[in-house]
Amino acid sequence: MTVRPSDAHTAGPFDLTGRVALVSGARRGIGRSICLALANAGADIIGVSASIEQTGSDVAREVEALGRSFSAHAVDFADREAVVALADELTSLPRGIDILVNNAGTIERAPAAQHPIALWDRVLEVNLSSHFVLTQAIARGMLERRYGRIIFTASLLSFQGGINVPGYAASKSGIVGLTKALANEWTGAGVTVNAIAPGYISTDNTLPLREDPERSRAILDRIPAGRWGDASDIGGAAVFLASPAAGYISGITLPVDGGWLGR
Repeated sequence: MTVRPSDAHTAGPFDLTGRVALVSGARRGIGRSICLALANAGADIIGVSASIEQTGSDVAREVEALGRSFSAHAVDFADREAVVALADELTSLPRGIDILVNNAGTIERAPAAQHPIALWDRVLEVNLSSHFVLTQAIARGMLERRYGRIIFTASLLSFQGGINVPGYAASKSGIVGLTKALANEWTGAGVTVNAIAPGYISTDNTLPLREDPERSRAILDRIPAGRWGDASDIGGAAVFLASPAAGYISGITLPVDGGWLGR
């Protein structure tokens, strides 16, 4: 069994030196920013994405420029068998995974009355079921070592219903419930489980909203910060929840929303 240093022996409250972090949805957007933030705090990165290059990706070059290692795994999270195979591969690595960031996600927009069931199934598989499959496998090693940090990406629609995105809203609400359920079981064994709920962030998923002048203005008018969030705004929250500073925090969903939910 690989023995990891406890949080008490790290250099500072946000130091992740010596840790290994697995980040799904790592190629771009929020996932890429989380990879860079964790690497900047000292963690080596395993990046997973449906279309990530095995070598030479932008995120790999940026992580390695920070002096940390990066390994890539291309996996479609809509493919259950591929996710199970990934889990088997990762749990056989000589270095155990200390930090798991479940960030891979997708969104499909259609009115609920006409929403294709196939799209509903795909969104639930990518955003919720695949994350449980991977987390269950990775957590076994964490529980054995009695140390781990698990972070899910939730959403403002974990708290609100949204419009024309029933599968997305349901899956992200499910992430909050799963976070609490796993925290109840695993926190006592040294594995914390939390979620981050990004607000309206400038990513591919929000492009249709940002390109709609009326919707974009309505959104901006409600955000006290007065701007769309940047993917880098999520990185600091991920470092915090992965760090020794958050060792007594588990089962929560942390909004990073420019004040949206407080409006």
